[in-house]
Amino acid sequence: MDITEIIKRAIVFPSKNLEILSIYAILSVLGGAFAVQGVITFLFGIMDIANFVIGATYIAIAIIIGIITRRISLQCVKSGIELQEKIPDFKWWGNWGLGLKKIVITIFYFIVPALIVVFIGLITNVYGNLINIAQAITLDVYPILMGNITAADAITQASFPLFISLAFTLIAGLLIFLVFTFFQVIAEARLAHTNSLIKSLNFISAAKDLRMIGVGKVILLSILILVIVSFIEIILTFVFDHLVILSILNIVITPYIALFGQSAMGFLYSDIV
Repeated sequence: MDITEIIKRAIVFPSKNLEILSIYAILSVLGGAFAVQGVITFLFGIMDIANFVIGATYIAIAIIIGIITRRISLQCVKSGIELQEKIPDFKWWGNWGLGLKKIVITIFYFIVPALIVVFIGLITNVYGNLINIAQAITLDVYPILMGNITAADAITQASFPLFISLAFTLIAGLLIFLVFTFFQVIAEARLAHTNSLIKSLNFISAAKDLRMIGVGKVILLSILILVIVSFIEIILTFVFDHLVILSILNIVITPYIALFGQSAMGFLYSDIV
């Protein structure tokens, strides 16, 4: 399926089952509300056991809702892979493990690149340079090692190595997270297709799938989705600035955009199924 066809099908796909879209939208709002309120109440619970318990309960509810919404988004991907016309009707108590597996994939594809970036930071001596800056500020070590110099001179001398190491680490980190984002997209599609967490976490198989689909095609589709979403957001921002009351439509628009992206990735993965 070419890029144009994928976009055409994906952009109308969420509207084919308004019941699922409504459930997803309502759960997204509730999940966010419970998460925010839960964290706030949980923090206040440091001094009050009752708030601690209530906050923990809110967070637990938010996690359960998150599992359900992730099931829906994966079902959207699966429907795209199978070239279905719409998302099948939602079953509240079916396949909870699928949502949990997606959470595991999300965590995995964040932790691995994060650890790689931390390792790069060690190689580029980011942490050592930060210590040098701290020592320069306090003039704790520099007077002994470099003679009597001002704090400003010490900070200037320590800042350049820190800037170089940080710049290299941040650029490398951005590229690594970008690559792992593509791997995560493929992993979620593999999960939707196979329902296997092990296969989804297999880097080698994910790389093979990425190559079969075409790295350029994946990048192009991702860019197009980003452009479309950005364009929609710009238009909506302009409209909401003039008609604030219409901003309530974000309750539906944001989930619609999310399912649009998920279905597009499903249609993309259908090329190699």
